[in-house]
Amino acid sequence: MTRNSRHPARKTSFVAGIVTLLCLSLILGACETTGIGTWGSAPGEGRAARLATNGQHAEAARVYVELASQATGSEKDRLALLAVEQWLDAGEAARARNAFRNIPQQSVASLRWLWNTNAAALFLYSGKPDDALSILQPMSRESLTQDRRLRVEALRADAWIQKRDPARAIELMTQRESWLTDRRSIEQNRWRLWQGLLVSDPQVLRAAADLALDDEVIGWLSLGSLAASTGQQGIGWANGAVRWRESHSGHPAMSIIDRMQLPETLILDYPRQIALLLPLSGRTAAAGKAIQNGFMGAYFSTVAGLDEPQTVRIYDVDNEGGASAAYATAVADGAEFVVGPLLKNSVVALANDILVPVPVLTLNYLPENTLAPPGLYQFALAPEDEARSAAVRALADGHTRAVALVPNNDWGRRLLTSFATEFEALGGTLLDYRSYTPGTPDFSNTIEDLMALSGSVRRYQRLRANIGGPLQFDPRRREDSEFIFLAADAPAGRLLKSQLKFHYSGDLPVYSTSSIYAMDGRSNSDLNGIMFADTPWIIAPQSWIEHLPSLFGEYWPEERRLGRLHAMGYDAYQLIASLHTAHSGPMVEVDGATGKLHIDADGRVRRELAWAQFQRGEPVALPAIENVGGPIQDISNDPEALLPDAADDESWFEETREL
Repeated sequence: MTRNSRHPARKTSFVAGIVTLLCLSLILGACETTGIGTWGSAPGEGRAARLATNGQHAEAARVYVELASQATGSEKDRLALLAVEQWLDAGEAARARNAFRNIPQQSVASLRWLWNTNAAALFLYSGKPDDALSILQPMSRESLTQDRRLRVEALRADAWIQKRDPARAIELMTQRESWLTDRRSIEQNRWRLWQGLLVSDPQVLRAAADLALDDEVIGWLSLGSLAASTGQQGIGWANGAVRWRESHSGHPAMSIIDRMQLPETLILDYPRQIALLLPLSGRTAAAGKAIQNGFMGAYFSTVAGLDEPQTVRIYDVDNEGGASAAYATAVADGAEFVVGPLLKNSVVALANDILVPVPVLTLNYLPENTLAPPGLYQFALAPEDEARSAAVRALADGHTRAVALVPNNDWGRRLLTSFATEFEALGGTLLDYRSYTPGTPDFSNTIEDLMALSGSVRRYQRLRANIGGPLQFDPRRREDSEFIFLAADAPAGRLLKSQLKFHYSGDLPVYSTSSIYAMDGRSNSDLNGIMFADTPWIIAPQSWIEHLPSLFGEYWPEERRLGRLHAMGYDAYQLIASLHTAHSGPMVEVDGATGKLHIDADGRVRRELAWAQFQRGEPVALPAIENVGGPIQDISNDPEALLPDAADDESWFEETREL
């Protein structure tokens, strides 16, 4: 189960019908504030109106709330409704809903209008466009002032986007534009429509374009479909947008296109032949095939936007006699860009043997402090990146003092080093850590030692010996730690989380890495409260790829637990265009399936990951760091020490942990 922030007009096909929202400063911020100040204007209300006009909706809402607290009767309701309107415009749906439920339905005409529009907007937040339209449609037939009509029509357009009828939404927003007179409002109207199209299903947009008759509507739909399907990234988007611009001169969406950094002409500088070097036989064949499937999925979604055909040739590294031999064969066959190999030892061998006459994007990192030859770029799903992300996330959540639990092996030591280095470099303090032995059923001694419970017990024993009688005793853990960094796979994590709770540490936030989420079909209730870094593909796919995880699961069910490798293959293809042209400047950041990607000075592609938390046994996507208001605390049952069952012995992630 995942939640994310999206447009109110966006009803997801997943997660039990939950509708999630994009920040409404983009969506409702374009709406004119209704004001309702003609029959009673409270002192200070002018300040709230100015804040709203300037786009400071949350601040305006707070002013209205303060004014409402000092008013009575209808005036109190009016100010409270204006606060709800501003909370909605600020994207603060929870605050808006809490305030709105305390306001009775209004009988005065002006207040009834504001109450109804707020109710309709909240229905859209809940994914109920029909309920919203049942309010809005009759209102649209009333005689309304311009500011009220503008808000009603914008909300109606949102509802039709949510009902998967974008053509009707475009018609409503086009009509709405005709009532606007200043350039700024017209641009806001178009930008609002654009945001709705971006989060629509590309297939719905394409189907609507095929049925539309009006050229302006077709233009919006075709451009929206292109943007929604590509995420406005890569050659497919750039060339498609250039072609759209050339064939839609004078279209209203040109003002949207003009804001973007598009090339003047079609991009012709891209590799016509790509070589993909993967292990497709032997013990890592499953991983290689999963990456191949993700890579080809991205290729087929992009190739239509290329000016000339592009060929992908796939080489089995094992059958070619190793990575260096496969690379040489690919270059001899005419490859202009090489992707792979995957295994770390193959990457090392390739880096040692070649001068890289043709650029290569390896699918693993070279060892630290190893200088890569020019033209060799490195891309990996490195757990060290996830450990560093945990440090950044914890600090963003306001935690500066940590303890850590890691397995007593090389993987655990690497993650501990990465976490500690990043955390302390950013100002945090790692107070202590302990290593546990994987595969054992009881971690009590390790946990008691880390949390200083053993010292508490010893103090009790000394006191009891001195007094000579029984005492009431509640063990107390250390109080200086604010969270736990936990490096564990799912079986160990299930045991450790329950045993932490049993040992009086269940209230501490726990941050982990993607290894904690096995995707094995088992309940994750024992992991409730744990937050972990992972790829967007797994926990919060962007609108342009959100259909792909389920599609890949349908076609390759045997690869269900290798979804992160599908995402890696997808991003490997998307990176080619950026890296191929990076010689003329820095690589443009890619909002990819494995995270937000950028390249560092050593040629390594670095990832900014998505975050999720286990709640009620399911992973739920958390807001991005800039929108974080603090982690959700674990509120589960009383502590119970768990022992492993047979399924906990599975080595579920060994296939991908050390490629």
